[in-house]
Amino acid sequence: MSVANFLLRTRGRHRLHWTDVVTYVYLVLGLVVMFAPVSWLVMSSFKSESAISQFPPTFLPYSQQTVTVPGFDKPLPLFEVLNTEDQSAPPVVMAQARRIGIMAAMVDPKQPEVQVKVNVDDRVPVNELDFAWSNYIDLFDKFTFSTYLFNSVFITVVATLITLLLNSMAAFALSKYRFKGQRAVFLLIIATLMVPPTIILVPVFLVINEVGLLNNLWGVILPAVATPTGVFLLRQYMLTIPDELIEAARMDHASEWRIYWRVVLPLSAPALAVLAIFSVMWRWNDFLLPLIVLSTNDVFTLQLALNSFQGELNTQWHYLLAMTVITLIPVTFVFAFLQRYITTGIASAGVK
Repeated sequence: MSVANFLLRTRGRHRLHWTDVVTYVYLVLGLVVMFAPVSWLVMSSFKSESAISQFPPTFLPYSQQTVTVPGFDKPLPLFEVLNTEDQSAPPVVMAQARRIGIMAAMVDPKQPEVQVKVNVDDRVPVNELDFAWSNYIDLFDKFTFSTYLFNSVFITVVATLITLLLNSMAAFALSKYRFKGQRAVFLLIIATLMVPPTIILVPVFLVINEVGLLNNLWGVILPAVATPTGVFLLRQYMLTIPDELIEAARMDHASEWRIYWRVVLPLSAPALAVLAIFSVMWRWNDFLLPLIVLSTNDVFTLQLALNSFQGELNTQWHYLLAMTVITLIPVTFVFAFLQRYITTGIASAGVK
């Protein structure tokens, strides 16, 4: 009831103000723009291979009905054939035996020995709602999907944990310690934000090759565990933590590690949650670095597996869309559980 009251509240008393109308139109338009492509993707992932290529496309997963006709090896597609001579006559359901150009040979399933030539413009496919659950089931049967999923989850979780640890330690030192060259170190870290990742791709590849981490999951995890964005975000947030709390902990003979672990990190939870969301999205959706580091099928991530469905002559769109939906689920859950920290963390850190 509280959610309903919040969504249905109006500026005017017991009536809609003109600003309420504008607000609802704006919100509905934004909802359609943001979620219509995702909804179309989800519905298309339940379509069969033939239904995806159907024109005009449909939102729901419709598939053409077929019927087994004596004398034909394969089931024939059904069409409603229109009576061009009598427009008021109801259409007749017939099966297509073959098609040559704009003409199709149609047969009545009850009388397959009689064939009628019909123009393709004078017929309509007989469709039915059919969810192709096999698109998801075949991913586990025909492909090593579990391996791809494990590799992506392992890289994302481990890289996110290491990123949170290293970035928070660097931010703690830059925000609460005073040492010579502190400002220069911070400016150097921020300056790396202006360097595009593609510029350092070749040096990163050479370093990974020298340390023997090619075709290894750790070769994808380690190169970018320390991010300048994370250091800046956490440092700006930790500056808001009173220094008196740290001084009080030192007076109680707490070590620097204990202060960092028991005082600073719990108070920085909103900023850590924001960085965790960013890190999960970066690592889960990363394609370029795994592409140059990983070369064998047993260490592929989901993003590389998605690319493998697209060939030079044929693309398995039904499997590609199904796996795309699966890759969206983890990021969606992470955002859903941690989104309440985003506004607090970014606003407190001063990031715009």
